[in-house]
Amino acid sequence: MRKVDVFRRLHRRPAADDPLVLPGPWDAASARVFAEAGWPALATPSAGVAASLGYEDGETPADEMFAAITRITRAVDVPVSADVEDGYGLAPKELVERLLEAGAVGCNLEDSDGGVLKDPHRHAEWLAEVRCAAGDELFVNARVDTFLRGVADPERAIERAALYTAAGADCVYPIGAPAEVLPLLRSGIHGPVNVVARVGAGPSPAELGALGATRVTFGPGLQRRTSAILHELMEELR
Repeated sequence: MRKVDVFRRLHRRPAADDPLVLPGPWDAASARVFAEAGWPALATPSAGVAASLGYEDGETPADEMFAAITRITRAVDVPVSADVEDGYGLAPKELVERLLEAGAVGCNLEDSDGGVLKDPHRHAEWLAEVRCAAGDELFVNARVDTFLRGVADPERAIERAALYTAAGADCVYPIGAPAEVLPLLRSGIHGPVNVVARVGAGPSPAELGALGATRVTFGPGLQRRTSAILHELMEELR
């Protein structure tokens, strides 16, 4: 079975409180740790990869991001989905080609640029072009940035999610959605829903699943937690 097919199947959860949990590797070494720990798939965080390369979030050049993704996918046998921000201005066909060349089975695509929400209809058209170029070779996770950009009304997120799933997105990701609105989002969104969990705080993945999450990711949380542990270790060594 192709890795992308395995990845799709992993989104078919046996119970509501058993969401797909995807740790976020930022380099080959962290990817190996997660895979060896038994996680069936991984999802890179763009902010975590940026930090590992010495960039601020959103400033990583496309070539360096794809090179990092390639190193991660080469290091493990499990499926890896890649966060490629807003696509780096690449045409859909080239974006898909570069993702496949890097070994990714899926991608995370944002609907804001420079902190500003994109027109949802135009973004849906672009997602449809990505879907057409990818066929069934990629699992497309469409990030919905309304909560992140200060739009608190869940209905706005649901409207965008409907446009994106109609355009062919396999999953939607209302990043930053408060836990209390997850049941409403779940009832209004057709298809898998990605929810971000905070490392060491907030609802657990199982609790997020019970609230409506199909899959749970951590953004750059694991990379930042690891960095904090290293800082503590350095203080001890001093």
